[in-house]
Amino acid sequence: MRQPSVTARRVAAASVSLVVAAGAAACGPKDNDAKGSGGDSAPRKGGTLTVLNSEPQTDFDPARLYTSGGGNVPSLVFRTLTTRNRENGAAGAKVVPDLATDTGRPSKGATVWTYTLKKGLKYEDGTPITSADVKYGIERSFAPELSGGAPYLRDWLVGAARYQGPYKDKRGLSAIETPDARTLVFHLNKPEGEFPYLATQTQFTPVPRSKDTGTKYEEHPVSSGPYKVVRNENDGEHLLLARNPYWSASLDDERKAYPDSVDVRSGLDSSVINQRLSASQGADAAAVTTDTNLGPAELAKVSGDKGLAARVGTGHFGYTNYIAFNPAVKPFDNPKVREAIAYAVDRSSVVNAAGGSALAEPATTFLPDQKSFGYTPYDPFPAGASGNPAKARQLLAQAGYKNGLTVTLTHSNAKDFETSPEIATALQDALKKAGITVRLQGLEDNDYRDKIHDVRTEPGFFLAHWGADWPSGGPFLAPIFDGRQIVKDGANFNTGQLNDKSVNDEIDAINKLTDLGAAAQRWGALDKKIGGQALVVPLFHPVYKRLYGKDVKNVVISDWTGVLDISQVAVK
Repeated sequence: MRQPSVTARRVAAASVSLVVAAGAAACGPKDNDAKGSGGDSAPRKGGTLTVLNSEPQTDFDPARLYTSGGGNVPSLVFRTLTTRNRENGAAGAKVVPDLATDTGRPSKGATVWTYTLKKGLKYEDGTPITSADVKYGIERSFAPELSGGAPYLRDWLVGAARYQGPYKDKRGLSAIETPDARTLVFHLNKPEGEFPYLATQTQFTPVPRSKDTGTKYEEHPVSSGPYKVVRNENDGEHLLLARNPYWSASLDDERKAYPDSVDVRSGLDSSVINQRLSASQGADAAAVTTDTNLGPAELAKVSGDKGLAARVGTGHFGYTNYIAFNPAVKPFDNPKVREAIAYAVDRSSVVNAAGGSALAEPATTFLPDQKSFGYTPYDPFPAGASGNPAKARQLLAQAGYKNGLTVTLTHSNAKDFETSPEIATALQDALKKAGITVRLQGLEDNDYRDKIHDVRTEPGFFLAHWGADWPSGGPFLAPIFDGRQIVKDGANFNTGQLNDKSVNDEIDAINKLTDLGAAAQRWGALDKKIGGQALVVPLFHPVYKRLYGKDVKNVVISDWTGVLDISQVAVK
C-alpha cells in the first residue's frame, strides 16, 4: 500500500514545519521586498530570538520530520545535501548547495546522482561529517519506528521499497554508494530531474551511527547546523537552541546565525501569539512566529496602526484552494455539470470569505502564480470575478438540467478560511444564482479528511487544498492527476481519479529533465491541458501575513516557504 506521501503529510508540513495552518501562493513579499528589512541599522550578532508558535515542534528527529527546503526551526540544527536559497521572493525558490559542493551531478539519464561533501564539515562535538553519516541518516528514516518523513526515497531508490531501516537490516541500502568519505552516489529506479529538491528534505541530514539512540535521538540530535539542542521539553513544546561552536560560516552560505540562542515556545493560542507580538514587551520584542497568521479581524486592526503595519511580513507559498469533483458520482460524471459550476463560481465572494484580498488571491490555474512552478496564465471557463450564472444555466440545460439541480458540497468545519463553512456558504450563494441548490455537509476535520481521501467514500463535490513539497509543478500535479497514483486501499489524492495515458506519459517525460526551467514550462502547459477537463475548479491562493517583534531585523521571506526565515533573523 502506498504511503500517504505528497499529501496528508504535505498539508501538515505546510501548516506546521514551514508554513501555516493551510497554504499560500504567488509573487513574493510585498511589505518586505529587500533583504535586510525589519530595521534601520545593520544586523549584528548576539541576543536571543524567541519563537512563539501554536504547534509544537514534535518528533525533532531528521528522520521523522516532513519539511520542504529543510524546514524553518529544523534547518537551524540539521543541514542537508541541498537547501533552499535564503533570499526574498522568487529568488528564494531556487535550490542551492548546503553540505554538498553543488546541487548534484546527474548521469545515466538522471537515474544516477552524485554529490561531494564540502571539506572541513563538523558536528557539534567537533567530529567530521562523512558521506557514510549522510547515508546512515537516510537509512534510519526507513525504520518503521522513525516514520513520518517524506516517503519519496522508498519509491525512487533502487531496491528500497521493502527496506526496514538499519536496526532490522544491517546491510543498508545498496542504492546509496559511499566510495570515499566525501562522495555519495544515488541510484534511482527512474529518471528524476528534481532530485536536488528532494535532497533538501531533513532525511538527508547526516547522523553519526555511534550517537544514534533510536526513538530517543530527538531529545538530543547531533547538530550539523549553526545551533545545537540544549533543551527539548514536552516533545518540542519548548526547544532551546544554543550556538554550535564547530559550525563554520565559511562552509555555510545560507544561514546567518545572528542570535546567540533561539528559544522556541509552542502550544500557544494564535490570538495570544499575535497579541504578544503586537505588544512587543520584554523578550517578545525579539520574537517571531513560524506558524501563526494574522486573521481578517487582526489584520484590520494592524492595518490601522502604522507602527504595527511596518512589522507585518507578507509571503506566498505554493498552495491552491479548490473545488474537487469525483466523476464517479452523478451528476458530476457529466462534464457540462462541472463546467456549469466553474462558470457559476463567484471568486470575489470566495476571496472575501477567505479574509479579503489581503489574505487571498483569486485563482483560475491549479498551479500557483510563481515562475518556479511553471505558472501559465489561463482560464478555461472565463466568468469574470463574480461568475457568469447565465452561462452556467445554459450548460446545465445542455446537460439535461434546464430546471436546475440540487447537489451536496462537503467541507470541513475547521475555522481555517479555506475548506471551512465560510467558503462553502459563499459558493452556495453563488451557485444559487445559476439554479443550483447546494446542500452543505460540514464534517469535523478528521472525518472530513478521512472521507475525501478514500475512494470508497469520496464525495462528488467537495472543498480541497494542496501545497507543494518543493516549488515545482511536479509535486503539485503528479499526486492529483497521475493515474498511477490512484490509491484504492489507502489515502488517495487523485480526487478526479484521472488516469489519462497522455498525462501520465508527459509527467514521466518532464521528470527526465534536469533543466528545471525547461521542466517548469512543461508543467505549466500540462496544467493548462488538464484544466480544461474541469476536474477541479481553482478558487484562490492564500497569502501569509505575520507579525514580528519590534527588535527583529533582517526579515527574509522567500517564495519557497512564504514565511519569515529564522536562519536570517537578527535581534537588537
